[in-house]
Amino acid sequence: MTPLPSAFEAQMQDLLAADYPTFAEVLETPPPVSLHYNPRKPMLPLVASATVPWYERGVYLAERPSFTLDPCFHAGAYYVQEASSMLIAAAVARCFPEPRPLRVLDLCAAPGGKSTLLASILPPGSWLLANEVIRTRYQVLRYNLTKWGYDNTFSSNHDVADFVGLAGFFDLVLVDAPCSGEGLFRKDLNARSEWSPEHVQLCTARQGRILDVARELVAPGGILLYSTCTYNRSENDTNAAVLAADPALTHEPLDFPAAWGLAPRTHGQQAYPHRLAGEGFYLAAFRKAPSARSFQGISSAFHRLTPVPKKDQAAADAWATPEANLQYYVTPSNNWRALATPLVADAQILANHLHRLEVGTLLGEWKGQQLIPSSNWALATASNPNLPAVEVDAETALDFLRKGTPPIPELPRGWTIVRHQGLNLGWAKGLGNRYNNYYPKHWRIRMQ
Repeated sequence: MTPLPSAFEAQMQDLLAADYPTFAEVLETPPPVSLHYNPRKPMLPLVASATVPWYERGVYLAERPSFTLDPCFHAGAYYVQEASSMLIAAAVARCFPEPRPLRVLDLCAAPGGKSTLLASILPPGSWLLANEVIRTRYQVLRYNLTKWGYDNTFSSNHDVADFVGLAGFFDLVLVDAPCSGEGLFRKDLNARSEWSPEHVQLCTARQGRILDVARELVAPGGILLYSTCTYNRSENDTNAAVLAADPALTHEPLDFPAAWGLAPRTHGQQAYPHRLAGEGFYLAAFRKAPSARSFQGISSAFHRLTPVPKKDQAAADAWATPEANLQYYVTPSNNWRALATPLVADAQILANHLHRLEVGTLLGEWKGQQLIPSSNWALATASNPNLPAVEVDAETALDFLRKGTPPIPELPRGWTIVRHQGLNLGWAKGLGNRYNNYYPKHWRIRMQ
């Protein structure tokens, strides 16, 4: 085992006093395994040992299975997420007790655990923009959002400074800030060797820069949630104190039940692994003054998306659920994207300010007079459940996800969705005595 850094030990002894030996002992034990289910993609539940106290769709597993070899994982039926992070759901419920449509920004969103969680709990009419500045991490974020399949999630690949034109636009801004990762010391031993007091100070400054912009993005009466997966006062209490000193913000207490085991901090709540079944996590909430300046922009047409011609829209409607209420747009590369009609105006505002933005769901490519469906659409919850489909067992599903062509009896001609436990996996195109597997190469399973 990589030993704990001595400076970290001194820091935690100061924070925890007599509790420190128990904390240090727990750091040398295996972390709990937890996940949250996708409410729109029901599956046969995995064997759970308990429910996460603060999120009803979160569960602990008695042991860690091979998620890579579970087709339901690739179908987006659940997301493997550390339990303490699911406190975001409880915080949103307390900050917005009366459900209403929300404009939500997850500013530092990769790999997507909190974004999928937020998408699952937002009231009808809401939408979520998940942003990530690092390109490689952004690709992972997009993949995880694609698997989750919601039509009210957008994604962007921007630095926080690029959002300044959207001041006052978002009802909820989550900053799960890049941090020193002290809360990962149990499950990621590399985090121990990468930690240093200098890195803590670097993270504190970076977090402050992000928060300087993030607090301006919150609409009057809206909420800024600040979280880290670390313990120290510098990254947590110091940054929170700066937010609390802003006259446009008021600290919003998160009065979580004492039975959950969280430790109150001056401006938030701290999860410690020796007090609850989860890792290190800090969370604080701040409400924007109702008198603060609201967003001043207006909606205008997309620059790089044009509406699908009316004569072709019927061809798109056949792929979607009748109640989806979608509008269809063509990209410069002749791909069709489906966007929920009530979200169009807000999506256009975002597109006017953010140039690396994905709105709507990729439906497919229009070739000649037919649509070649995308793998994204197979996973979309707005996909028509009456499209041709074939159910396969776990072994066949895994072979399909490896981009093989296992025997699939009674596969019809043409485009067909391959399903497992009623969950869409991807497209096959029946050609009579054989078929082509259209599962994307960059998604395929490599594990045997």
